[in-house]
Amino acid sequence: MSQLNLFIELTRLKKPIGFMLLFWPCIWGLTIVYDFNGDLKKYFFYSFLFLAGAILMRSAGCIVNDIVDKNFDKKVERTKNRPIASGKVSVKLALIYSIVLCGLAFLVLINFNKFTIYMALFSMPLAFTYPLMKRITYWPQLFLGITFNYGLVLAWISISNEVSLIALVFYFGAIFWTLGYDTIYGFQDIKDDEIIGIKSTSIKFKNDPKKFLLFCYLVFVVSLIFVGLSMNFKLFYFMFLIIPAAQLFLFQIKNLNISNTNDCLNKFKSNNFFGLIVLINIFVGKLI
Repeated sequence: MSQLNLFIELTRLKKPIGFMLLFWPCIWGLTIVYDFNGDLKKYFFYSFLFLAGAILMRSAGCIVNDIVDKNFDKKVERTKNRPIASGKVSVKLALIYSIVLCGLAFLVLINFNKFTIYMALFSMPLAFTYPLMKRITYWPQLFLGITFNYGLVLAWISISNEVSLIALVFYFGAIFWTLGYDTIYGFQDIKDDEIIGIKSTSIKFKNDPKKFLLFCYLVFVVSLIFVGLSMNFKLFYFMFLIIPAAQLFLFQIKNLNISNTNDCLNKFKSNNFFGLIVLINIFVGKLI
């Protein structure tokens, strides 16, 4: 396998669901705060920057995750053939890749205002906590949610140059969205994780997962309602909320089979479509 193919495999670039789940909160925050009565060039430029940043940071995060989890990955069926775990890519080379990706991400970051830059740099340690958290707590998905949705706050302050209650409440709700979908994702590895001692919410709530998922997704839907009320969105926004709510409660939770890895993966991947639905819903609230 060529180095290019190994790099693509290492960074999961063939699996866009990873960076899209990082991107959706960014574009949600940007779309809510942006004034569409003005010039749209900045909106599209910032959208591109956040997408590029999501791809770069997700790629760097995957590499760091694989370095830290190298010995664990060797013992898990789904991950044993990853480039670092299988020895196809050395840790030294992987670190170089990660540093280069972070450097490129910084070049993206400096296009924003100073407050956004400082807030982004402040969050950097969070970006690499997830692989460590699953060794010490059953709540690593919570830390992933804090990290993955931080772009929502960054997008807000990139335009407003301040943090608002609306952004914080939406961020809080989005954390629970991630807590839900990554718990579903974790059911794929639950048998191997229990054997090797990895902790997760998937293991913690394995006996009654649907109640936990219902709570997580309910928190997120409530945050969407709060956003609509705070932004004075019209009735159409709240009517349209039925669609993302149905996707969460009826498709993802009601028919979830945690013993079926394919079902868990499909439910997890459906959150990419869900992210688009929420974005459309925000546009409905802003423009209609």
